[in-house]
Amino acid sequence: MRGKVLFATLIALAVSTGGDARTATTRVAKVAIIPLVIKSAHGMNRFKVEVAHTSEEQERGLMFRPHIAPDGGMIFPMNPARMASFWMKNTVSSLDIVFIRPDRTIARIAANAVPYSLEPIDSGEPVSAVLEIAGGRAAELGISANDKVSWAH
Repeated sequence: MRGKVLFATLIALAVSTGGDARTATTRVAKVAIIPLVIKSAHGMNRFKVEVAHTSEEQERGLMFRPHIAPDGGMIFPMNPARMASFWMKNTVSSLDIVFIRPDRTIARIAANAVPYSLEPIDSGEPVSAVLEIAGGRAAELGISANDKVSWAH
């Protein structure tokens, strides 16, 4: 049954994008995953995160994901740096939202953001990226403001 639902979803996506099911599969599978490291007082914390490059990817973020891997997440690059505001609409899992300055240090962490909340979560200062990881992971790993974040472009 699950295979039929996936196939029907791919066909619907193909129709809505003007392509065929193979094209839809390629588009769905093309999400870039990159290594990301946060250096904290407690050591190096390694993640494999999706990159939300397009406005569509940034709008969708981690919505509808029932599970975020302990070493997973998503990064939202912003060029130029700017004030950022996120919300949890349609986000099933609690997230830690990590706001990253242009010098790649953490400006602030909005820990355990509440699923489905429409309350804006602001960066508090201009940032060049926002990282979403599983709720509670920053505290578990000892990640805090001013820790250094690095990732491949």
